[in-house]
Amino acid sequence: MSIKSFKPTTPARRHMTVSGFDGIDKKAKPERSLTEVLKKHAGRNSYGKITVRHRGGGNRRKYRIIDFKRDKVGAEGTVLRLEYDPNRSANIALVEYPDGERRYIIAPVGLNAGDKVLSAPTADIKPGNALPLANIPVGTVIHNIELYPGKGGQLVRSAGNAAQLMAKEAGMAQVRLPSGEVRYVRLNCMATVGQVGNIEHENISIGSAGRKRHMGWRPTVRGSVMNPVDHPHGGGEGKSPIGHPGPLTPWGKPTLGYKTRKTKNSTDKFIVKRRNAK
Repeated sequence: MSIKSFKPTTPARRHMTVSGFDGIDKKAKPERSLTEVLKKHAGRNSYGKITVRHRGGGNRRKYRIIDFKRDKVGAEGTVLRLEYDPNRSANIALVEYPDGERRYIIAPVGLNAGDKVLSAPTADIKPGNALPLANIPVGTVIHNIELYPGKGGQLVRSAGNAAQLMAKEAGMAQVRLPSGEVRYVRLNCMATVGQVGNIEHENISIGSAGRKRHMGWRPTVRGSVMNPVDHPHGGGEGKSPIGHPGPLTPWGKPTLGYKTRKTKNSTDKFIVKRRNAK
């Protein structure tokens, strides 16, 4: 996937880059039967309280229903086209099956229009095919990994990500995740072969504040320029130090290095090696 830059006709254009959308059908409208209305909440929960700051506005989107379960077992589908999805960093592929049903799947690297994809224990080890971990050879690069059989893929779904199947033993598979963490996953969980596409997504430069607003993000203000009533870092004459041993959140909790994971998490037993292990 290429990256497109612009001539610096404005200050914003100077550093702005966009995806080249190689292989993406730019004129195709999303499959109507696979779209839903996506209501905006501006970061507010059901009580109207802001639980996610700096959200609001943005362009209208429609949600594309993605087949994370890949439960169309034994039916070989044909990729009709690759599409852009505004709701995720990865691109998606529209697949049509022999019975006429269409579904969206996450598009891996190497998947193109006209290719065949299959979800079955006997499927070939090629990008886009989905198999139980028990049927995938050790060392294979995978994505869209289930944690609970039949629930659908929950791990490794964003652009450019890939996990690797490291070992199999006693009904469990060892999977190395993009973070470096190695964890156990049941062998009867499904996974898709290949690396998630749109690899260059992380190298794209937004370039302008307006483009960020179109994405639904509102401005973020530093705590050190606020008043003491608004933030622990606020107040003071001129550019003052924060006045604390370490940085704090607006609610007084430690930040930057403060561990938030539960100390007695029930899933700790499935983690073989932590992502930050020395």
